[in-house]
Amino acid sequence: MIERSKPSVVLVGTFSPTDSPRFGFRGTGFAVADGSLVITNAHVLPSPDVTETEQRVSIQVRAANGEWGLRLARVASLDRAHDLVALSFEGATLPPLRVADPALAREGRAVLFMGFPIGGALGFSTVSHRGIISAITPISLPAANARSLDPRALRQLRAGSFDILQLDATAYPGNSGGPVLDQETGEVVGIVNMVLTKAGKESALTQPSGISYAIPASLFGPLIESAKAAK
Repeated sequence: MIERSKPSVVLVGTFSPTDSPRFGFRGTGFAVADGSLVITNAHVLPSPDVTETEQRVSIQVRAANGEWGLRLARVASLDRAHDLVALSFEGATLPPLRVADPALAREGRAVLFMGFPIGGALGFSTVSHRGIISAITPISLPAANARSLDPRALRQLRAGSFDILQLDATAYPGNSGGPVLDQETGEVVGIVNMVLTKAGKESALTQPSGISYAIPASLFGPLIESAKAAK
């Protein structure tokens, strides 16, 4: 299943002809639908204050010979409330991953997720981790005080709470946007979104909590349909 899924998993980042390296890695993505769309987290995109001429959204696709090839991409559909984005890209389509029926994502179900933990520090090899769906819980948790309400948390509160998959598995920076696959069927039940940290971002590496979160695949439908309509 891992070997079959690897060609669908891509690097997501930015391309700038004046940077060195020209590709700036930001997260993971994966092909869906007819293979012409890649889904990732909205927070993987460049900051809105960076102009498109300075940094183009791009993906890196692994060819059959193992080499990574750059494809320029554009935002086809954006759902910031659920931290999702669909990208369309130049060139040939990719083998898409199949999105699971929402009923498949249930507590105790064995899953694995794929991506590029810690980015280029480990080299751009597709890495797989396994675990279980340990809980299905609301994403809008009460804040201890107003200071902990960052802009992303405020957007979620305004949009209303929705259920998120809590995983008994360790994700790292770079895994954001990676597919969470049902271990029996290989279908996508969610997308890695965030990890619980003990004491800031640095502790995700030095003191991993072993608790990660994923946006359920049941929220992909409107995003994919909107992207198809925009093509």
